[in-house]
Amino acid sequence: MLGEQFGEEQGKITTYRVVSIEGPKVEVSFRSTGKIVGAEYRGFGTYWSIPKPGGHLQGEGQGVLMTADGDMASWSGNGIGKFKPGGGLSWRGVLYYSTASQKLAKLNGTTVVFEHESDANDNITSKIWEWK
Repeated sequence: MLGEQFGEEQGKITTYRVVSIEGPKVEVSFRSTGKIVGAEYRGFGTYWSIPKPGGHLQGEGQGVLMTADGDMASWSGNGIGKFKPGGGLSWRGVLYYSTASQKLAKLNGTTVVFEHESDANDNITSKIWEWK
């Protein structure tokens, strides 16, 4: 069951890199700004994806976010992506956070589900919810 929405972000893809032509495996890096458990942050992350039979992508990623007060959290996750008509991708998956911050402590030990969208101009938007 989905719980409360924990956050959302907007940003931009900054880099594409072909990691391997086997697959092929492509790496994407992005930067973002957003709000998570009530705290505004700046973040960045990197994920890789490989095409799978049936026309979808499988991916894994990791990233870091930092609030204006210097609180930090890291995340890792995985998901399934689909190509969107006109360009961009639509991803759904699961994230796990880790932080020593009291302000962000609600993220520790919580499974979070996400929706991540990119468009043909490399803009991104994401939303996350607690998975109870």
